[in-house]
Amino acid sequence: MDTEASAFEASEMLGTFLASTPLLKEAWRLCGTANAMGLGAFLAEPVGGVGYVSFSGVQELPMLGSDPNYGMLVSLDAAGQGLFAPLKCHYEGEEPVMVHSGVLHLFLHHRSRPDFQSQIDSLLDKTKSIVITGHLIGGSIAFLTALWLLSKLKANFLPVSILCIGFGSPFLGNESLSRAILRKRWDGSFCNVVSRHDIMPRLSLDQSLVPTPQWRALIRFWYTSMMSPNSMNVANLQLFEEDKARLFSFAVANMERLAQAREGSGGKLFWPFGNYLFCSNQGAICLDNAISINKMMHLTLRTGYPNCIIEEHLKYEQYVERLTRQSLIRSFVEGDLSESSYEASLSIALNSLGTHQQVYIVPMAKDCLTMARRIGHAPNINAANLAIRLSKITPYRAEIEWYKACCDKSDKQRGYYDSFKQRGASKRESKINMHRFKLAAFWDDVIRMLDGKELPHDLHRGSKWVNESRSYMLLVEPLDIAEYYQSGMHLKKGHYTSIGRARRYEIFDEWWAQRVVKKKLDNKRTRYASLTQDTCFWARVEEAKEWLDKIRQESNHNNLAFLQDRLNEFEAYAMKLVDNKEVSADVEAKNSSFSLWLKEWKAMKSQIDVSQSMSLV
Repeated sequence: MDTEASAFEASEMLGTFLASTPLLKEAWRLCGTANAMGLGAFLAEPVGGVGYVSFSGVQELPMLGSDPNYGMLVSLDAAGQGLFAPLKCHYEGEEPVMVHSGVLHLFLHHRSRPDFQSQIDSLLDKTKSIVITGHLIGGSIAFLTALWLLSKLKANFLPVSILCIGFGSPFLGNESLSRAILRKRWDGSFCNVVSRHDIMPRLSLDQSLVPTPQWRALIRFWYTSMMSPNSMNVANLQLFEEDKARLFSFAVANMERLAQAREGSGGKLFWPFGNYLFCSNQGAICLDNAISINKMMHLTLRTGYPNCIIEEHLKYEQYVERLTRQSLIRSFVEGDLSESSYEASLSIALNSLGTHQQVYIVPMAKDCLTMARRIGHAPNINAANLAIRLSKITPYRAEIEWYKACCDKSDKQRGYYDSFKQRGASKRESKINMHRFKLAAFWDDVIRMLDGKELPHDLHRGSKWVNESRSYMLLVEPLDIAEYYQSGMHLKKGHYTSIGRARRYEIFDEWWAQRVVKKKLDNKRTRYASLTQDTCFWARVEEAKEWLDKIRQESNHNNLAFLQDRLNEFEAYAMKLVDNKEVSADVEAKNSSFSLWLKEWKAMKSQIDVSQSMSLV
């Protein structure tokens, strides 16, 4: 019973929240205001302590066929300037993150406007919550704006929450975009409100999907009409029945492609992300599973012709008003009480979209919702099993700690990092290296499960996992760095900090930075840390060693000055860590890489000072 009760847990929570607060109604009101402002308009204003940004659905779109690249999926990196840096691919062979070229162009145009930048900055300064919204193409621009702001907030650690609400907006990007958003745990920040029969969210401006110039002209006319300030007047949107049939056929074909797509095949297809709130006169359901969203978009479209061509597009105000009154409360259909609780929940959901009246649709719709079902306590059970697995690998970490203690006490006085880097073929080092691999496999599995939403969404906020991941990183990353430089990977790929660092460490850094820290009156260390607090310290030492080698061979005065500045900066940084005792004692071991580097650098600085003094004489 408990398992069945949470069939639509995360997405339903968002849907209920939107319907029970003024956010949805206020967002739609501002969409109407922005639409009335005309071509390319936007507005930004605080309402009740919440900052709102709304984009007009009236946007300038190039004529299909006039630009061969328009409407195609393009890499998000095309935006440049690292605007969406967190949304990069992390797995080999994965399709790049791509978005609609036209929407990206429109977003970049808005972002380049001084008034847009100043108003966004003002909202970030004055409010802790921002709602970004838009109608039609305006909603797609809103989605991209929200992704930009989330990336910006992440980079600057700003405590501002972002919620994006689109109304009848077309797809923005590909499956890789959906996966990247899921990995960053941003999917709960996006909701696309879709009328159950509206054709607009189901059309595409991807030219590769439009078979003939005649079809392109028809779809162009339809989009232009829908984005006209007069589009709320049905009289201005009359189409011949033949044209309606063509539009409907194209939309159905487009949705069938997506509905039939499976995991791994959506790299070059437009793909949903976040949550979709499907609305009707009977109520609404909210889904966040991409495959289920595609299927539901397809099934509900098939039941709507010919109303989906015009009328359904004009009902968002009616549906929003109804939702805020109903707050997603649905009535049982006859016979529900005799069914299991899960079957009853499916019937209620189908009743909310009115699909229970189409008998041939019901089985497919139930399959669609079943696919989206969350097994109640599965994430918590998975987390409990992970805790058990963690206890089983604890001995591996204990052996590595023992190995470090032995290195620190060794007569060779090389320390932990250099002992592993200069290791031979002994059984002890081989065993430690195997433990390193096993620990990495466990933590990579944790990240994979988080990416796939197989674990509680707030796992990374629990002190147990934050502290365990931090302890693992402090202990093992120096060994990973040692292996990277010992194997010569820096010569093939580049330095560890720029190209070689595993994604798990970057994520663990984020967890540690976001933890809740209680201030202490006096937390200054009185003795060296057991493990160096900068886990990339040894990688920085390796870079400094390279600079030292280069400065010996460099004759260009400007290059010499540049290298000298970098060496001085690293020395100051390293000595600050040593003075604050934020390094392990092995850093100052007599024959450690750092100690040898510091000795050589001080000697070279003396020579440089003498040379500069003689040149002045």
